[in-house]
Amino acid sequence: MNYLISGGGPGGHIFPAVSIANALRELDPQCKILFVGAIGRMEMERVPQAGYEIVGLPVRGFNRAQPWKNISVVYDMLRSMRQVRKIIRKFQPDAGVGVGGYASGAAMKVAARMGVPILLQEQNGFAGVTNKLLKNDAKKICVAYDGMERFFPAEKIILTGNPVRQNLEGGNKEEALAHFKLHSGKPTILIIGGSLGARTINESIIAHLDEIEASGVQLIWQTGKTYYDKCAKALEEWKNKDCKSVSSPRAEQILCLPFLDRMDLAYAAADLVVSRAGASSISELCLLGKPSVLVPSPNVAEDHQTHNAMALVRKDAAVLVKDDEAKDELVKQMLALVSDEERLKTLHNNILTLAQRDSAKRIAEEVMKLANRS
Repeated sequence: MNYLISGGGPGGHIFPAVSIANALRELDPQCKILFVGAIGRMEMERVPQAGYEIVGLPVRGFNRAQPWKNISVVYDMLRSMRQVRKIIRKFQPDAGVGVGGYASGAAMKVAARMGVPILLQEQNGFAGVTNKLLKNDAKKICVAYDGMERFFPAEKIILTGNPVRQNLEGGNKEEALAHFKLHSGKPTILIIGGSLGARTINESIIAHLDEIEASGVQLIWQTGKTYYDKCAKALEEWKNKDCKSVSSPRAEQILCLPFLDRMDLAYAAADLVVSRAGASSISELCLLGKPSVLVPSPNVAEDHQTHNAMALVRKDAAVLVKDDEAKDELVKQMLALVSDEERLKTLHNNILTLAQRDSAKRIAEEVMKLANRS
């Protein structure tokens, strides 16, 4: 079988697409897979790194701030759709998969018109614009949250969850604490803001280092590469504050890193996780049963991270702190929560009930069913 996969932009679209491709290849080792992305976007780099061929389209998003500039955007969309027709005639896909993003709109619309059965994968609790526009063209729509009937036809929806990074489960806590040179017996909080970092979360930690030290907790603080220098400098200045000697024992319990290359051990070490509410992060927290404080990013389309977080909050499976309240509330909430064993246990039990396992494989199986029918 031949499979056409399209989507990209942020990593939240790219990772599920690659995971689905990996699952298809595992189930059907002889299959051929071709990705379609947008020129200049992240998928053009990440997909080849994962070992797959990708074709770039000149497609771009609409300029809402300056509508008069959209004439060229429409022209590029039409060019992209013509290019997709040529790709489909040459590649002859048996099924298509759209995961959201500019390229997905062009590729899946043309594929459906040319008789290729398509499946959509929606990562968020508030459906993206591209997938909403394609809902009538899709044969099946795989989602990660209940209640998606408000966006898509109910008969097309399959609750599969989102694919997550491999090998996150099974980490040993003692091994993890030893890896990060942290103490066993102390509450451990993992702070994650994504590969680029989360400014609000980082500033909230910097503003309350005294309270964190006084609480006796220890932090694995992943700042993101964008904010690492600023955070490391603030931490060093705080460590040396009121100390005559340059060397100080302060903040030994705070491990500040630009990124984490062993997320399995970081999760295993953590009694509590503080995170943004991106679809992939939420799915990992559910799979691992991690109590969490979620700070949704306000800088995303349709405020979808708040919708993702609220899906957990309504089930008493996570705590939400608004971005504009984080500087005052985040550290207060996380310190109170990490010392409340009963509350942590409740959050752990409730978030586990929301986990969807083997998501990539289940989505791949649905794609293969469409291909076999075609």
